[in-house]
Amino acid sequence: MKLTILNVAYPLAPVGRDAVGGAEQVLTALDEALVAAGHRSIVIAAEGSQVAGTLVPVKAETGVLDEASKARAQSRHRRAITAVRRRFLIDVMHFHGIDFHAYLPEDGPTLVTLHLPLRWYSPEVFATGRGDLWMHAVSTSQHETAPEGARLCPPIPNGVDIDTLDRPHANRGFALLLSRICPEKGVHLALDAAHAARMPLIVGGQVYRYEWHERYFVDEVLPRLDNKRRFLGPLGFIRKRRFLNAARCLVIPSLAAETSSLVAMEALACGTPVVAFPNGALPDVVEHGRTGFLVNDVAEMADAMVAAGAIDRELCRAEARRRFSLDSMTAAYFDLYRQLALLGRRNPATKAAS
Repeated sequence: MKLTILNVAYPLAPVGRDAVGGAEQVLTALDEALVAAGHRSIVIAAEGSQVAGTLVPVKAETGVLDEASKARAQSRHRRAITAVRRRFLIDVMHFHGIDFHAYLPEDGPTLVTLHLPLRWYSPEVFATGRGDLWMHAVSTSQHETAPEGARLCPPIPNGVDIDTLDRPHANRGFALLLSRICPEKGVHLALDAAHAARMPLIVGGQVYRYEWHERYFVDEVLPRLDNKRRFLGPLGFIRKRRFLNAARCLVIPSLAAETSSLVAMEALACGTPVVAFPNGALPDVVEHGRTGFLVNDVAEMADAMVAAGAIDRELCRAEARRRFSLDSMTAAYFDLYRQLALLGRRNPATKAAS
């Protein structure tokens, strides 16, 4: 059954192997898997995105990101989706953005992956009665936070490309943090812990042009940097892999309920233990004392960063291979694609005219 899948990215973030966000990385993996399996993959995403299938680029917002810029981007997405559906007979539309409801067509087999904490989504998105619209979470812990009455498919756990990530490297003794730079990610707390532990810390990540993100970086991150605690900006895939394999540990000081944490899975795939606050799905990813440490405050984080050197890196790799398979993730998505595609083919009226 050859499929034509339209993946729709969040309008304000490009996709590709060098993407920072987890949603963009999952979309990239699905696009590559679809092409490798002989399906047609079409991706609507911001200019500058890199895809294996057919990219339908939409103009990227380059200034400060606010409600006006978001509205412009959403309008461009609506037009792009309409144009693609007129040109191609789409089997399934797959949405990844938190604002998907702003450019969601009224009909057609549709899958929505809820990559972020469910309370961050508008309540009305869970009230739809459409039989051709399926939504799902990316972890069991996230799924269990669904509002009463929400109709969600079983969760599809995220996975990572373990073979591509695992490139053993001499341990360089530094801690690593990879994240969007914003208040809920708690970057300042990891810097405080690194100072307390007297340990070098490399921070890699994107400061998006939201006013409160930029203010947080200036007020809370910059003052904590020095010659041993450095900010490198966004890291492409190759640099990220090198740092992950060389780090003493990955630090995740997130204050939000993490829905899955791809970066924790990536670290373990590289044999690097994870030190994290036990928020959201992180206790399901990190096994305390075996593949890292779950901590409750900055002091415990500092101690765990030092203790991480005693964690068995081969055990981390083995657990990643056992639990975080990219093939399992893509197979689960392909199963849902086929079910939705069959629904649409049995009910042609639910599909847009080509």
